[in-house]
Amino acid sequence: MDLTWLGHACFRLRGREGVVLTDPPDPKSGHAIPRTEAHLVTISHDHDGHSSLRSVAGDPVVLKGPGEYEVREILVTGIPTFHDEKKGEERGRNTVFTIHLDDLAVCHLGDLGHALVAADLERIGQVDVCLLPISGADTNLSAAMAADVVHQLEPKVVVPMAYDTEGRRKDAPFDRLLLELGVKEVTPVPKLSVTRASLPAELQVVALDSRARA
Repeated sequence: MDLTWLGHACFRLRGREGVVLTDPPDPKSGHAIPRTEAHLVTISHDHDGHSSLRSVAGDPVVLKGPGEYEVREILVTGIPTFHDEKKGEERGRNTVFTIHLDDLAVCHLGDLGHALVAADLERIGQVDVCLLPISGADTNLSAAMAADVVHQLEPKVVVPMAYDTEGRRKDAPFDRLLLELGVKEVTPVPKLSVTRASLPAELQVVALDSRARA
């Protein structure tokens, strides 16, 4: 499977069964992405930075909420969660999607704003790659909370998302997350190519270069 970060919470997952696109943003949201063809699109919540099909080519199946789905032999589970710690009172609902592609389980947390409960963890199951929001101000998921969610899910690979890649300061959410996870500085790469056989034995944080357009 090849994983590319198109910007904000939008990733392209390319596998044998097809192409999955997560949380495509509206170009007017400030997170414009290149026009991308997909067979399947997941949308974690109804916000212009996460839920626009304006940059999506093809005729994809669009998943917008909790449930169990199978599209082109791609298995997807959507788990109902919240955008904040007050059960959605402040920022509404959010769907965590686990996408099974190329014998790998990729968990896209959307704009999760709280720790996961036991029932959610059971439904999510084993996670190989976790796509983790760490912008703090936009998600309510601080670096410490994000690290706690990582420890709950126990993935082999963590890919941070929804953070500013320009002019990072030492106190930026990305660097605080690395500190919380006990990881040294990482160098961004254009894409993550991973198979079940190539999964690391220990937790690995992978920083991806964003393909977002100005």
